[in-house]
Amino acid sequence: MIEKVFRDPVHNYIHVDQPVIYELINTKEFQRLRRIKQLGTTSYTFHGGEHSRFSHSLGVYEIARRITQKFEKDYAHLWDSSESLVTLVAALLHDIGHGAYSHTFERLFDTNHETMTCDIILNPETEVHQVLRRVSPAFPDMVAAVINHTYPNKQVVQLISSQIDADRMDYLLRDSFFTGVNYGQFDLTRILRVIIPTEDGIAFKESGMHAVEDYVLSRYQMYMQVYFHPASRSMEVLLQNLLNRAKVLYPVEKEYFALSSPGLIPFLERSYQLSDYLALDDGVMNTYFQTWMTGPDPVLANLAERYINRKVFKSITFSSQNEEDLDLLRNIVANVGFDPEYYTAIHKNFDLPYDIYRPEAKHHRTQIDILRKDGQLIELSQLSPVVQSLSGTIHGDSRFYFPKEMLSATDIFAKDSRDFLSYIHNDRFIYGE
Repeated sequence: MIEKVFRDPVHNYIHVDQPVIYELINTKEFQRLRRIKQLGTTSYTFHGGEHSRFSHSLGVYEIARRITQKFEKDYAHLWDSSESLVTLVAALLHDIGHGAYSHTFERLFDTNHETMTCDIILNPETEVHQVLRRVSPAFPDMVAAVINHTYPNKQVVQLISSQIDADRMDYLLRDSFFTGVNYGQFDLTRILRVIIPTEDGIAFKESGMHAVEDYVLSRYQMYMQVYFHPASRSMEVLLQNLLNRAKVLYPVEKEYFALSSPGLIPFLERSYQLSDYLALDDGVMNTYFQTWMTGPDPVLANLAERYINRKVFKSITFSSQNEEDLDLLRNIVANVGFDPEYYTAIHKNFDLPYDIYRPEAKHHRTQIDILRKDGQLIELSQLSPVVQSLSGTIHGDSRFYFPKEMLSATDIFAKDSRDFLSYIHNDRFIYGE
């Protein structure tokens, strides 16, 4: 085929020269990713972060294409060129199972985007599956095996899913670009120059170790400054509580939800099919929320209005030692007239920036290996004091969210508000966004 190119703000051009890749991009399941935001509620804090799973998936494919091209050219003795296509397809399709506001939706309705990705790949009724089968009858299973980490070639799996993979490299650069921050920037060109295949996976030449070190730090900073931003998490809490209210109301208000939000009913009844899942996207959900704003239930209507119009909850940080003190705050919120079930929340965000391989762990990580000139593989944190300081250490915080109105002491609930303010402005808690 004649090479197709996609102009991209992160990678300049994304090159497609394999018919199967272009056909997959044009399937309805992949085009749906245009309607799923990459960053979910983060765009309510960083207004530029409106980019989609579609553009991210193309970016992951492009990074994988550059890597496999280099492996075929420079490491033919270590890389089997017949593995390149399955690597590129898995890179392109790795996020195709993400749903509307995926992570929040997953927690509430027990869906899983990796499981849904494999379902889309393996279901004979999808356009994606039909394209893959034209490669070979076994090809859909091969791609699904890469996604669920059971593919026998560890090189392929690690390029798609590891502590330094095509997925993470693209989303750090892309999210950094669109949110307007510099935290996620790192030297991708250098990393792609020093990446090499090994017998058991991938590694990086020692000469490029500092570029890898910078990547680890960039990821840490993006989590602390962007992904864990308290205002973004506030919107996630609002979304969670809004959908929870819908779940509680549904058994007694089925007719209302059938009229206002029919696409949610299969999930409220826990009887959804793949076609139901694919019918939802961020735009459909937002339309439902706007309809709920004028609905008969005051709590659902109010939460929907807060979400659509970005009326964020405020928060304080707390520790495990004083978590039991939050009950008093909930009681004060209830005295003011807000149901604490829907107007408060605990939200915990923690991340492990880097970890060594721990085979005994339930979900162990593939460590980053550095290849020395003598041919020895050394784990990154043994060579980098900076990475060693982050290795195995969990970072993040726990927050208690509440209505912004609780910070006002000038209304009819002044006494309760003053009690609330005096309680959060002490040495037990740290008041934040």
